[in-house]
Amino acid sequence: MKYRITHTTFYNYSQAVGLCQNEAKLQPRDFWRQQCQSSHFEITPTPTDFRERNDYFGNRVVYFAIQQPHKQLTVTAISEVTLFPKQNMVDLGNPLSWEHVRNLLQESSTQGQSQTQTQFQNQSLELLDARQYIFDSPMVTTSPELADYAKNSFLPNRPLVEVVRDLMQRIHIDFIYDPTFTTIATPLSDVLAHRRGVCQDFAHLAIASLRAYGIAARYVSGYIETVTQPGKPRLVGADASHAWFAVFLPGTGWLEFDPTNNKLPHDQHITLAWGRDYSDVTPLKGIAFGGGHHTLSVSVDVLRLE
Repeated sequence: MKYRITHTTFYNYSQAVGLCQNEAKLQPRDFWRQQCQSSHFEITPTPTDFRERNDYFGNRVVYFAIQQPHKQLTVTAISEVTLFPKQNMVDLGNPLSWEHVRNLLQESSTQGQSQTQTQFQNQSLELLDARQYIFDSPMVTTSPELADYAKNSFLPNRPLVEVVRDLMQRIHIDFIYDPTFTTIATPLSDVLAHRRGVCQDFAHLAIASLRAYGIAARYVSGYIETVTQPGKPRLVGADASHAWFAVFLPGTGWLEFDPTNNKLPHDQHITLAWGRDYSDVTPLKGIAFGGGHHTLSVSVDVLRLE
């Protein structure tokens, strides 16, 4: 499947902004499930400084600065991405129990010398990288309440894949999608108490629940194709950013899960970035000097290319 994604962010200021510095993570990643053929920005006013780099997690990052007075700022990222669907029933039927995976993540990297040196080094590096995702992060803090919510999924000796799929389904059933209830700053305790939120909240909730039991889980930002109902016109710009999570399975890698839709990302989920939580993958952030009050609007269009 090939898609063109157009993501536009528009700021309107009540007073002129004299200088702004911004960071955008709006260019899709390349990995086994997708390849980004092209990606570019259209920014008005024109930046005086524009640089690209990869961050610690391997996400594509653009820094740009505007040093002329302006009362409006438009940032549009246009990308074309090809997805390569993969149905790996071996992965989904992996028998590794969650206790075994937890123990592997906690063990010293000096174990496993019976394997060949190359295999051992590769697995050690994968485990070492995954370990950073078992700890609390700025927006995901484990708690006894979250562990208690997740315990019905963590049955003794249950395969980790079954644990995560069960947790994903429970979140989908137990929580109401309500875009009016939460903001970026809403704590997970409120989401858990009121049983409502949005995709970002559900991803954070799942990640915290898994980390409470020593399982490595990371946050994934991106888009999902919106399927138009038969007979109705497609609304350009009506799509939105999306979020889900991934779990590390030793020997296999990272498996993705979408609790908002109760499905495994396959041929409609386009990945932008991943990290410990939303704070690592914020699509667009920055500092503006001046500006007074401002309004913000975002338009996203995910178009399947035949």
